[in-house]
Amino acid sequence: MSTSIIAISNHKGGVGKTTSVVNIGAGLALIGYKVLLIDMDPQANLTQSYGITKAKVSVYEVLKGEAEVETVEIFENLEILPSTLDLSGAEMELINEAGREYILSEAIASIVDKYDYVFIDCPPSLGLLTINALTAATEVYIPLQAHYLAIKGLTKIIEVIGKVKKRLNKKIEITGVFVTQFDKRKVLHRDVVDTIYTYFQEKLFNTKIRENIALAEAPSQGYDIFHYDPESKGAEDYKKLCKEIIERHMSEDDDENNDNKEVNKDNE
Repeated sequence: MSTSIIAISNHKGGVGKTTSVVNIGAGLALIGYKVLLIDMDPQANLTQSYGITKAKVSVYEVLKGEAEVETVEIFENLEILPSTLDLSGAEMELINEAGREYILSEAIASIVDKYDYVFIDCPPSLGLLTINALTAATEVYIPLQAHYLAIKGLTKIIEVIGKVKKRLNKKIEITGVFVTQFDKRKVLHRDVVDTIYTYFQEKLFNTKIRENIALAEAPSQGYDIFHYDPESKGAEDYKKLCKEIIERHMSEDDDENNDNKEVNKDNE
């Protein structure tokens, strides 16, 4: 299995983006996959969710060329490249750098092969930091609330990803969309999910992340949902989502192997 580098992005805030990076990363690591989380958000919520207040090296120093990547181990199989509030000035500081869109990609190129999954938590904007994340990634997952307003902003992010694919990163694809803060009792939520499915078809994950207070509480204690409340609905939902992610990648690997076999057969 080659390394999957997945940017989790939505320029709308409050959709559970960072919560999802924390818990997908933790869920896959607990299963036994080696996972790296990269916090590209100047708000540093991902970093703070794991109780990291000071790190020797943050993504800011890496982007500025002042330090090599140095990760922090959270627990076995899970590491993070943390963020800092200083990152908020990076876009202006890097604006005149040659090849500024590729800085993150080049910085992590020598280490990504150590991991099965790399998840990049993008800021809630479509500026240079997000462009760096999309240029470094092979896939994009988009978390969406089950609200109509959440769907309205999709056109812009799809447009930006399309431009990145055309100009900067031919490999990038939107491969996953999942719904957060879902309540099946609400007709509106069910209707919105139907609309999202019409738009994204098989890219929409079956798992929906339900509204769950434990998901909001866990970061304040410096835990992911599996260590904070493993019996909660949040833990159940993210466990299911992790299983779906693994199944999709295993299926893709099988398809790729079959394609290679066909090519080899044709060449015989």
